[in-house]
Amino acid sequence: MPGLQYIVRQAISERRARKRVRLSRSLSGTVVIFLFLIVIGAFMALPILYSILQAFKPLDEIFAYPPRFFVRRPTLDNFRQVFQLADNLSVPFARYATNSIFVSVVGTVIYVIIASLMAYPLAKGKFTGATLISNLIVWTLLFRPEVTGIPQYFVIAKLGMVDTVFAILLPAMASTMGVFLMKQFIIASIPDATLEAARIDGAGELRIFWKIVMPSIKPAWMTLIIFTFQSMWNATGVQYVYSEQLKMLPSVLQTISAGGIVRAGAGSAVAVVLMIPPILIFILSQRSVMETMSHSGLK
Repeated sequence: MPGLQYIVRQAISERRARKRVRLSRSLSGTVVIFLFLIVIGAFMALPILYSILQAFKPLDEIFAYPPRFFVRRPTLDNFRQVFQLADNLSVPFARYATNSIFVSVVGTVIYVIIASLMAYPLAKGKFTGATLISNLIVWTLLFRPEVTGIPQYFVIAKLGMVDTVFAILLPAMASTMGVFLMKQFIIASIPDATLEAARIDGAGELRIFWKIVMPSIKPAWMTLIIFTFQSMWNATGVQYVYSEQLKMLPSVLQTISAGGIVRAGAGSAVAVVLMIPPILIFILSQRSVMETMSHSGLK
């Protein structure tokens, strides 16, 4: 359909043109802003750097007083201890890692699709109750997981999903943060005229969604991938999953590290192991984050 392809290219080119807009400023102003951003970036990177350094410290340096930021005698014993303890488990360590990877990847992909499909009609559709539904989505953002924990458990139990991976996946699919983020970005980045032109050209709503909407909101769903993957990767599922074969990697590693002072180094190594995948995901899609935040109004 040549007309639809032209509309898709036009929508993407308009978004790229908006990204190429630059503010004019003097060289000194640019240098000041650059130095300020370096200071802020270094301040934000300190906790991550400190966690990594802690993982390579021997026990005497971890509990040294006064505390030392840098490690003097780096060692890999903390990581060896984690994997030695993992080898003594009744279930292979690879099984726990596979469970977490499966839940994180599958859950992230499904949720991005669900959130996008829900956000599109709320952003561009005109139907009775759209405003009420949008307000409900905003109101649900005010509730902490601790508030909904007990009702959520009863729902999972009634559905017969206790002690299954669906007990971890299903509650994540009900999150409204992704719907709100995608809705705000669709409203700000896709003109109604573009959608009307596609409809006149004969495209259906589903075709418009996949060919125009999804390519145009790539920054939004790349940002949503970061948030969702981090949430799913850190999910322990201890309140739902009891079988050892189905447990997630974070719950097992936290159990390993919760052995008192002698496992303080192992606990630091566990923190580094768990932070690696979310950081890699963020590095690969960091360019999309700021654009999404500016359109959605999130901070």
